[in-house]
Amino acid sequence: MVRASIRIVAVSVLIALGWVAGRAQSSEPTFELVVDAPAGATTIQCVRGCELSWVERGVNSNAQRKQTFSFTCNSPSGRCSSLRVGGWLSR
Repeated sequence: MVRASIRIVAVSVLIALGWVAGRAQSSEPTFELVVDAPAGATTIQCVRGCELSWVERGVNSNAQRKQTFSFTCNSPSGRCSSLRVGGWLSR
């Protein structure tokens, strides 16, 4: 009976330690973006962990990846179709 009680206590302690260790690990995003979109120019900036490039017409292997990507909308209606900007994780 004593052995069974010790085993139950040991298992309970191990489960509690595993739960505490799992809760202690915070979940952080892999990368962060900032989009500044006033009338006219739009700026997308990768704050941490990524690189950006224009991919509207497909991925260009020669394109330079950057932290900040900007484009301008000069449509008379004030609306432009969305452009595709690709993002890559930087390590």
